[in-house]
Amino acid sequence: MVTSLSLMTLVFCAGFAHAQTCFTASDMDEPTRAALVNTAKRYFDMVARDDSAALRQNSIPSVASDFSGIETVVKDNQANFSGAQATPRPPFLLKAEGTAPFERAEFLCGVFGKVGQTADSAVFAIPNLQPGNYAVVILDVPTAKQPYAVSFVLQQEGKDWKVGGLYVKETQIAGHDGQWFADRARAFKAKSQNRNAWLYYVEARDLLVPVPFMYTQITDKLADEAETVKPADLPVSGNTVELAAGGKTYRLTTLFPVAVKQDLDLVVKYQSADVSNTTQTFQDNTAVMKALVAKYPEFREAFDGVVARAVEPTTGRDYGSLLPMKDIK
Repeated sequence: MVTSLSLMTLVFCAGFAHAQTCFTASDMDEPTRAALVNTAKRYFDMVARDDSAALRQNSIPSVASDFSGIETVVKDNQANFSGAQATPRPPFLLKAEGTAPFERAEFLCGVFGKVGQTADSAVFAIPNLQPGNYAVVILDVPTAKQPYAVSFVLQQEGKDWKVGGLYVKETQIAGHDGQWFADRARAFKAKSQNRNAWLYYVEARDLLVPVPFMYTQITDKLADEAETVKPADLPVSGNTVELAAGGKTYRLTTLFPVAVKQDLDLVVKYQSADVSNTTQTFQDNTAVMKALVAKYPEFREAFDGVVARAVEPTTGRDYGSLLPMKDIK
């Protein structure tokens, strides 16, 4: 299961953007580069030791005051990271200059060509960002379970770099990385299984970036490819669709892949007026799963199971059920 957590200092108000500058590792002087890498490695050691108290002491005030999310992520991953060795990637230094928050700060890192990004470039697009100096340091962490990417968003306070965000992300699903999913997406596209192709492009992109606000030449290319197969009859990009099942009509709101242990399942969420009657909701979930696969049988080839989640629009309460694909008849 992919675990990610964003606890950056975000302020929800717009301001005039003065300058957003990105420095790659080759642009930095050696003391700055070494300070960022060594700081991230030191913070990773705290994560690996399950030392949330020390990590909290080294966080910016807004993160330290609401630390439960990071503490949970640290605890959930401590067993995997205990004794693991982290290898840092070249860091990025982001400078947001001005006196007011940025509605959308965009940092262009590295060299760009006539048609956009190059193999060594990256873009970070961060909404509602306070002016300041930030850094993104990504660590590759191989473990007995599988490889991870652990990313720290650092914010400069005086001469120190403090924790402004932590992301822990598996870089493979059931032994397959983002490139494998991209190749499978293209194979589905070649067979005109555009819905499978779209969902696999989504998974490929997610696996190929350690933080969701990062874009590379590869992910830009995948986004362009995905647009050519984007389904109009599935609940993607914020739209909803109706599905007839068991004499009822259900409004589907979201559809996305998710890893469950060694399986790749398809999650479908739909609106429900009331989920408190779990017996009835289970029956509705089952009806939705069966109707979805009956309408789009190509899903049988791409996914190991389906998870249906009934969600109350007003409260957000939900109730979910899972069926292996072989049991959906």
